[in-house]
Amino acid sequence: MQIQINSDKNIAVDEAISTFITDELTRALTHFESRLTRVEVHLSDANADKSGPRDKRCLIEVRPRNHQPVTTSDEGSNVEQTVKGAANKMKNALQTLFDRQSNPRK
Repeated sequence: MQIQINSDKNIAVDEAISTFITDELTRALTHFESRLTRVEVHLSDANADKSGPRDKRCLIEVRPRNHQPVTTSDEGSNVEQTVKGAANKMKNALQTLFDRQSNPRK
């Protein structure tokens, strides 16, 4: 599973943040790893220099094999919180997608 991290000019992605994101996504998506080709993470800061309660945003786009991309996002006051929220939402979205695929309604 290839993980690509992108951010806007207001969020600096250093080695610690990169490691955190990779670890968090690996934890959340390890069950689906063989079914995924790529994971893209997009981090943004809505208020730039100003702080706010929900100014950070994390959007995760996952590309499952033989499926359209799946996206989830979360907003919060810090990058770690938004990554955890978006990763958990992605885990649930993929679980639903693959459950429907393996158990279609008759």
